[in-house]
Amino acid sequence: MLKRKIEHQLFDWKNNPGKMPLIVKGARQVGKTFSIEKFCKENYKYSYFIDFNQTPNFKDVFSGNLDTKTIIKNLTLEIPDLQLVPNETVIFFDEIQNCPNARTALKFLAKNEDFDIIASGSLLGINYKEVASFPVGYTDHLEMHSLDFEEFCWASGLNADGLSIVQECYINKTPMTESGHKRMLALFNEYVVVGGMPRVVQDFVDNHNFGNVLKIQRGIIENYTDDIAKYALGNDKAKARNCFLSVPKQLAKDYKKFQYSVVEKGGTSRKFGGALMWLYDAGIVNFCYNLSIPELPLEGNSKNSEFKAYMRDTGLLVSMLEDGSQRNIIKGNLGIYKGAIYENIIADIFTKQNKKLYYFEKTNRLEVDFIIRQEDSAVGVEVKSGDNTKSKSISSLVGFWGVDSGIKLTSGNLGVAGKIETLPLYMAMFL
Repeated sequence: MLKRKIEHQLFDWKNNPGKMPLIVKGARQVGKTFSIEKFCKENYKYSYFIDFNQTPNFKDVFSGNLDTKTIIKNLTLEIPDLQLVPNETVIFFDEIQNCPNARTALKFLAKNEDFDIIASGSLLGINYKEVASFPVGYTDHLEMHSLDFEEFCWASGLNADGLSIVQECYINKTPMTESGHKRMLALFNEYVVVGGMPRVVQDFVDNHNFGNVLKIQRGIIENYTDDIAKYALGNDKAKARNCFLSVPKQLAKDYKKFQYSVVEKGGTSRKFGGALMWLYDAGIVNFCYNLSIPELPLEGNSKNSEFKAYMRDTGLLVSMLEDGSQRNIIKGNLGIYKGAIYENIIADIFTKQNKKLYYFEKTNRLEVDFIIRQEDSAVGVEVKSGDNTKSKSISSLVGFWGVDSGIKLTSGNLGVAGKIETLPLYMAMFL
């Protein structure tokens, strides 16, 4: 059974005396339903699960007045043995995106003290036109992702003590032992290939079969394209699908700025911009915005019209490549995709730390993969797929653009030279 960090976040929410109904948002198949059901069963005496996909009759509960008294009365019709005990009862509304009225009702249920409420669903940002009134200010929120690298290490048998040794090396700026470094790098490359989708990870740790991994991942990709056909509106169906399938091609370019002409010859933002945003709202892709200048505040200096698009789960990106890509990653030979894959995994790691993504590109000769904020400083981050630590861009950025320090992420060991640190790729989880 996979250990997930969201379990601690759910526990903190339950014990917050000022809690509101909780909405857990995330892409399909990242483990929302399993983690929430497990938490409810372990932490409440009475737990009730309502899946608006499997039991659409529960939509009738929210078809009339949405005051708390009426909703509870309607719930007792569907659940005759309903037990409402403060702090001991929870109702979990799953796939709530399929019942817009239920999402509106959370505003009125927020004042209810008889039971706790958790709502979850995929594509929660998609059907906003169907929701009569959003419960702004009346709900708490969590975003759930696929497994991060630390969770993947736990699943692979590396315990907290083992990871603490890695973290101590990061904090003290001391290199890892050769054996420790090799083990962590091997785990990291497996994470690149396997990704963090729970079903994929569980199968891999049980069977260690990359063939199974690829089959399950490509099934998830098919589910995503089915979602596009089901949920995207009108002409956006084909546009969103074409944008989605173009992501590997976008990242294979030397110049990785998202170009609509790669989606379709002559393509424009006006034609495809809305469809691309649909993929972002669905939790499928991430955007990394170019900065006009690499200074704080990063958001204030970002250029909305210039961005790169990364897949949310790197394992799924790898599965979209040709057969044999898994083997090439494990052996360190990826050709034109080498830089793209490792940039994508670092973008994925940063996103799971709730970082917004930024990069800096001024000319064809100066491009730094990521700019992050550490404490009160802007820090440049360059990603190298091999152990080559040379980087003119990061040196130029620190030397001439006022950025306080730089980080190079490589397959080599830890080292420090002036204001530039070289870190193993796997230490990105500590940034």
